[in-house]
Amino acid sequence: MTSEMAPSIWMRPERSAVGRPAQHSRAKITAIAVEVADREGLDAVSMRRIATEIGTGAASLYRYVETREDLLDLMTDATGAEYELAPPTEDWLAELVALGEQGRAILRRHRWLAGLIMTRSVMGPNGLALLQHVLTVLERHPAGLAAKMEAFAMLYGVTAAFVLQEQADSGREARNLAFLQHALASGEYPRLAELVSEAAQSPQSSLEPPVATADRYPDIITRILTGLLGPA
Repeated sequence: MTSEMAPSIWMRPERSAVGRPAQHSRAKITAIAVEVADREGLDAVSMRRIATEIGTGAASLYRYVETREDLLDLMTDATGAEYELAPPTEDWLAELVALGEQGRAILRRHRWLAGLIMTRSVMGPNGLALLQHVLTVLERHPAGLAAKMEAFAMLYGVTAAFVLQEQADSGREARNLAFLQHALASGEYPRLAELVSEAAQSPQSSLEPPVATADRYPDIITRILTGLLGPA
């Protein structure tokens, strides 16, 4: 037996037709939920908590948003309104990298957002506006629609993954590097030691703590986009 999946929150009425006239809106409820998550983390967001914040009962809140999962979808898409989508120029690659940098800034403002994107991605009105913008930027690019859709997905997903790494324990990478150096010195990984030794001879590559990881984002996302779409 297959269970019927509920339609997207944006395909359902703004509020239940039953009960008193509307006193709130999904936009207001979503904005308050985002504020709570920004202050206290995603675990603090519950239907009861948000109902309390807006001064109503949980039962009343369910007239606008049926489940916490719906609320999470609304919150994720709402942050997409923070993008500033400028008119396209001729430099599609620079535009998409700049768009990725905007995404990083948004994800940093909402520390709960990157993990949510990675575990339950959602397409809502703001997400569609962002997709349309990316396709407009790439309108003259010869790549096919499938490649452009992949580029959009990778730009969005890789940026979220990058921010998750930035938010991780600052000492983790240093510990990993220390263990790697210890393992290489043991002689148990000769091929890896050889490759690292060769890389160490290059001025462009060295085995040192990645303290400037954030500075690598433009180069990484550039290589991903050009790999999917072709050179600029």
